[in-house]
Amino acid sequence: GERGKQVELSSASQWLVQNAGHELMLFASVGILLIGIDDLLFDLLWLTRRNADCPDVSNETIPLAGRLAVFIPAWDEARVLGATLARMLAAWGAEDVRLYVGCYPNDVATLFSVSPLVARDPRLRLVVSDHDGPTTKGDNLNRLWAALGEDERAEGIRFAAVVLHDAEDHVHADEIALYRTHLADHAMVQIPVVPLVTSGSRWIGGHYGDEFAEAHGKELALRSRLGVALPSAGVGCALTRSALALLAIERGGQPFRADSLTEDYEVGMLIGAYGLRARFVDAVSSGGERIVSRGAFPGSVEKAVRQKSRWIAGIALAGWDHLGWLDMRVAGASAPRERLWLARWMLWRDRRSPLAALVLLAAYGGLILTGLALAGEMLLGWELAPMSDAMRLLYGFNAVLLLWRLAMRCLFTARWYGLREALLAVPRAFIANVIAILAARRAVALYWRMLRSGEVLWEKTEHWDGEVLSRTETTTR
Repeated sequence: GERGKQVELSSASQWLVQNAGHELMLFASVGILLIGIDDLLFDLLWLTRRNADCPDVSNETIPLAGRLAVFIPAWDEARVLGATLARMLAAWGAEDVRLYVGCYPNDVATLFSVSPLVARDPRLRLVVSDHDGPTTKGDNLNRLWAALGEDERAEGIRFAAVVLHDAEDHVHADEIALYRTHLADHAMVQIPVVPLVTSGSRWIGGHYGDEFAEAHGKELALRSRLGVALPSAGVGCALTRSALALLAIERGGQPFRADSLTEDYEVGMLIGAYGLRARFVDAVSSGGERIVSRGAFPGSVEKAVRQKSRWIAGIALAGWDHLGWLDMRVAGASAPRERLWLARWMLWRDRRSPLAALVLLAAYGGLILTGLALAGEMLLGWELAPMSDAMRLLYGFNAVLLLWRLAMRCLFTARWYGLREALLAVPRAFIANVIAILAARRAVALYWRMLRSGEVLWEKTEHWDGEVLSRTETTTR
């Protein structure tokens, strides 16, 4: 009768919830275990090498002489670009630099915002594209590279290096001097990128601070010490003109890949693949301030998902097509075998984000179904299947790995932003996971659209630029 149908429906629901939950949790647990072991091995390597920093620059090293070009691609940046250029010109008043600003003819607001500065200061060079925007950031940078070459031929000079920055960056006065010191014997130098933690974006924008604190406090620092390819962050990065010229030769005169969403990342990886030296430098000025590039990051879920989906599509998906495993380049045949495997390990870490997002999605889905099963036990009298000893062991080990992961995140956030932000890094880790899941889903769709249409457009993300709440940082490296 009716009672029998209810019992049958309840039994079917119990079977579905328990079995689906078990399979999702099993998949997620194995994935978390593998990714957690990967992170643990990296952390242990960092712990053993954290005091074995790159050799300091010798007192006999002669800093790189000559004029430096600063490339600033811009699309729809009228709100922030003028203030950014004014800050740069003021900070680097004594430096021999020229700022190349790339705009588009159909971006009238941005053109009007910078025109008064360009008219007053000869260190500013406005470069207007031949066609309407947006194109891609790589295409914009290639136009700036072409303008640099035009100036060299017209003036009979040769620039020494190129510095990459974005339209909303806050630069340090000693940044150019640091580049000159280390570019004397390196092809690329990357300094830390420090997201601004603001009152309007403590949770969404704040999770960028947690991630960059760990990535630039540990990941890039260890890669630099190991001597493997160092990805460029696209800001706070300087490259010798010779290194860019080498990439331009390979790409028909254009050093930046115009059909890439992450052209900066690819430039850094290719420099390492050619055997050129790159270094990550976390230095302190004579006044006790860290020499870093500060910038605002998205303060809403939608904008954060858009930005991170571009990173995932560019690095983990399209980047695989563009770069492969980087062992077939000039340096591939002569590089030590262990160096090649280290480089491949780093590439795997860069490209694992879609898999990590899938594992997280399975974990959250499994937790929801497990909660439903517990509710069914209390309300409907369901009998839960006993957990095996193997699953208990797996859950316990994963819990330890999770605690270790959160502890590392808090440690690096505390070093950059202080104890208060370090405590907030724990709940922000959940926000970061949700954004990562949404971004991975959008990245797959974005990559598929790129493959079908063959078109890559600049998905510029508007950054939130509010009042800085916390700039408390330590100078400990």
